Amino acid sequence: MIETILIATDGSEAAAAAERYGVALAARLGARALGLSVVEERIARGLRSEDLGLPSPPLEAIETFLAARAEAACRRLVGSAREKGVECSAEVSRGVADDAIVERGKQADLLVLGRDGEHAGFRTALIGSTVDGVLRKTSKPVLVVPSTAALAGPVLLAFDGSPGSRIAARLAVEVAGKLGETIHVFVDSKDKGRSAARFDEVRRLLGAPEVGIREAASTLGRPDAKIVDAAREAGAAMIVMGAFGRSRLHEYFLGSNSAAVVRSSPVAVLLAR
Repeated sequence: MIETILIATDGSEAAAAAERYGVALAARLGARALGLSVVEERIARGLRSEDLGLPSPPLEAIETFLAARAEAACRRLVGSAREKGVECSAEVSRGVADDAIVERGKQADLLVLGRDGEHAGFRTALIGSTVDGVLRKTSKPVLVVPSTAALAGPVLLAFDGSPGSRIAARLAVEVAGKLGETIHVFVDSKDKGRSAARFDEVRRLLGAPEVGIREAASTLGRPDAKIVDAAREAGAAMIVMGAFGRSRLHEYFLGSNSAAVVRSSPVAVLLAR
């Protein structure tokens, strides 16, 4: 059961999109929200240049600004939650952002993060370092929200038969049921017999949910691209999938379909654990 949602924010526009999505989801699920904004102490420390013979800028002013921005982000989140009738408390923490989020996330059932962060406009990659760190370190399900995401439409379940995708199936039932939306099940397999077996398995896992179920399969192309395309075609509000596929160790070091989907998806991606 998703009863508590942690929404992390850095005050950026990308974080604002995650705040709106997270608050809307909490309202629909009847969950309470926790807010967290982290003052990155390494930002100020990184401006020290004594070894180069350069005077440091006024670090106290910089640290004061960072703290004030974090406080303002928390106030914005709490105000947004209050408007939606969502119980919400928010706090400012200091340290390394991903570590602080993972630690605070132990008190939540779901973590919500903006995909891009405050430096999105200056980065060539499509996922921020904080998001990447959280995804690697947490044991909780994480919902990664791109700035284009909106909570309107069905839930796409990407199922590959892995332990993570079985957990994802249960999450998809819970979320789709609370949202009153259809579940679109996508199975990718180059073998039609294996594809049929996976559909049989996911039907058993889903049982007889109150919402409708639609099924789609594909045999050609990259799995991550097909999952994203299936979400677009369904007009999905989110993709739900396992954080790791069938070979977790391999994917941890070399990247995975789930990481590729997070990087390219125009809709929110819920990675189940």
